[in-house]
Amino acid sequence: MAPPDRRLRRREYWHLPARATHVLLATSDAHLLTEVARTARTLGLQVSVSPDLLDLDDEDGGRGVERLFRRLARALTTAEAEDLRVATDPPDGGSALTARLLTAPTLAVELARRGVTADIGLLTEAELWSVYQPIVRLDDRAVVAQEALLRGAVGGREIGAEDLFFVAESAGWLPRLDRIGRESAVTGAAAWLGGADLFVNSDPASVHRPEVSLAGTAQALEDAGIHPSRMVVEVGEVSAVRDRGHLLSVLEHHRSLGWRVALDDVAAGWSSRSLLTAVRPDVVKLGRPLVQALPDDGARTMVRSVVELAHELGAQVVAEGVETERTADEVTRLGADLGQGWLFGRPVPPPATVSAGPSR
Repeated sequence: MAPPDRRLRRREYWHLPARATHVLLATSDAHLLTEVARTARTLGLQVSVSPDLLDLDDEDGGRGVERLFRRLARALTTAEAEDLRVATDPPDGGSALTARLLTAPTLAVELARRGVTADIGLLTEAELWSVYQPIVRLDDRAVVAQEALLRGAVGGREIGAEDLFFVAESAGWLPRLDRIGRESAVTGAAAWLGGADLFVNSDPASVHRPEVSLAGTAQALEDAGIHPSRMVVEVGEVSAVRDRGHLLSVLEHHRSLGWRVALDDVAAGWSSRSLLTAVRPDVVKLGRPLVQALPDDGARTMVRSVVELAHELGAQVVAEGVETERTADEVTRLGADLGQGWLFGRPVPPPATVSAGPSR
């Protein structure tokens, strides 16, 4: 595990809400509003009800609101928690209040941020850093790129990236963690990357306004002295198909910054082919399950199909999950350009940290 002094302390990114003494809850569901009002009254809160809006005041310094949130977390269904909008300690009336309600989080998100339904401690206490896995050219095994992967630890216990991102999404903090992952990848690689490309994972859903959301990453690249053309942003196929219009607008901004685009976890179905044609990525990464199904004849046909389309579009092809020489030979014969997997190297901390502590 990386030595503590090389980890990134990111607690300042997670602003835990303070106790609230004034809460507005809005919903068009009159029955739901009535039930929440009844629960609030039983907990000693002052309640004012108007159409679609519940106004709560807590004279117990916010402890009553905390009890209400805990009670609602147990009593409401997921759909009901998503149907309520919550504004805590809002401004007094006017356009500012209206704007606050329009952009207020759902109760589900508010509960997650307060740690009622998600272990926010994973984020607020986590020490975060990037590890790197090499990507090699298949014909001569030369390392041509590194993929950065985010890691975390809390109290000496390592937390997987999937758990980190699950909690962040539950709390409405996915954009922050995605930004940390991008910037950690860049700063962690600056001193040793050399002429290799840097592959960085990013979820398009976390980038709401590209010109704002990506400004810190662009600055980190400039500060690190890494040319924009060496930045390859990986977008997973599953996340990419959620909102294709938004995806394409985000990728257009990536390219305006000089970055390249990789489409990850690609298979050979109709949706994959359609997505490839729409995105026209610079790099196509064959999904691990597909690669590890080789030498199955069906898998060979699928790999060959993806490789041919990718090359027609001018993209390089990376075969992920290559763990044996047999698989490396297979994907090479089928036309893949690059390989990634345990055969070529596992994810490890940057060289400066590898020598300073035990390998992981």
